[in-house]
Amino acid sequence: MRYNERELLSLARQPAEKAAEIRMSVPKKGSVLKKRLVKLVVNFLFYFRTDEAEPIGALLLEHCRITKEEENVFSISFIEEPERKYCFECASEEQCQEWVEALKRASYEFLRRSLIFYRNEIQKMTGKDPLEQYGISEEARFQLGKRQQEFPHLG
Repeated sequence: MRYNERELLSLARQPAEKAAEIRMSVPKKGSVLKKRLVKLVVNFLFYFRTDEAEPIGALLLEHCRITKEEENVFSISFIEEPERKYCFECASEEQCQEWVEALKRASYEFLRRSLIFYRNEIQKMTGKDPLEQYGISEEARFQLGKRQQEFPHLG
């Protein structure tokens, strides 16, 4: 994936939706759990050494699977490479559940599905398309619905 390093660093400095020091391992041979500052900003999960201001890595939370592995452990793997897992060990089961829920809500696909659902619900209740006033055409609405039919596993 191509990205602008300066813009990514700027994004990493933005206020986080969620942040905590938790133990993490990356999918490298011999990788062990290490304490990291983990910070969720929009749909990126940045991770830092606890004593450094710049991230050592970032995960784009798209086309990924977030799985609760154990009571206080969750993992992130990507659809294209399911065998490569990033593991995170939280201080408690409650903290783990909070992270899993926040990460699942962070993806563009989740937001897109939510928009389609609520748009349809409002249209059923009012008889009007709530996004029409913003210049989003009926045709675009059907394209969103068509994509949902083409990829039912995303729904």
